[in-house]
Amino acid sequence: MIPGKLQYAENQGTYILKLSGEVRLNLCSSLELFLDRMFSEPDFKSVIIDLSVTETIDSTSLGLLARLSIHAKKKFGLTPVIISTQEDITRILMSMGFDTVFNIVEKIDGLENLNLALNNIGCDSTDEQAVQAQRVIDAHKVLMNMNEENQKAFGELVSQLEEVQSRQES
Repeated sequence: MIPGKLQYAENQGTYILKLSGEVRLNLCSSLELFLDRMFSEPDFKSVIIDLSVTETIDSTSLGLLARLSIHAKKKFGLTPVIISTQEDITRILMSMGFDTVFNIVEKIDGLENLNLALNNIGCDSTDEQAVQAQRVIDAHKVLMNMNEENQKAFGELVSQLEEVQSRQES
């Protein structure tokens, strides 16, 4: 497996966010910080998530992407695009109900002709364990709210994580 990597490019308020390799919890802090900055940019117009070279993506990262879409819809009235060329990744997205909050496509004509330089998003994995645990819980709650299947799939996990977190805080 190739370690996860986050990159972005921006062109006239459209952000392209490329997630490569193994996208897991350790990248979520950096991704979350980037998304917050992106949404606060005055020229922000849209976002495209490129998963064409994503090998694996965990449910916490998926929850963060779902939250991105929900926020974009609420605040800007837009439905973001996900580029997914790999059948297994697309299957996961569809099974989680991402087709209800994203436009999922295999490619965007002309995107490769823009020759945009990708900038690396540094990986900040120094989060405290409590912050990471809360991030996992929040991301899975977003997924649970997307559809009934996700509610069934993640309900017990979220309950258990909240119970562990509660015990640790006591």
